[in-house]
Amino acid sequence: MKIWFKIWENTHLLKSETIEDNTEDTRTHKIFHALEEVCLKWDLGKPIWFDANIAEFQRHARTRFGKDNFVEETEFDYLEIQVIDED
Repeated sequence: MKIWFKIWENTHLLKSETIEDNTEDTRTHKIFHALEEVCLKWDLGKPIWFDANIAEFQRHARTRFGKDNFVEETEFDYLEIQVIDED
């Protein structure tokens, strides 16, 4: 599975990272592990998954985490996560 993470501000892409996970873990665990990895790499707090994020991710394999999803202040508009290759 490949998961693409992007940080956006004012329609400008600030950061981009693709994380690949070829383990036998579940899809959900792969997503959570990749999210944790990118948050550590970019020194971000882990975002809170709201019901809207979960529903959007289940429908489209992508979602956006805005400022409201983070406990800490962010210097960007949103963090986007998208599955670009399933196992």
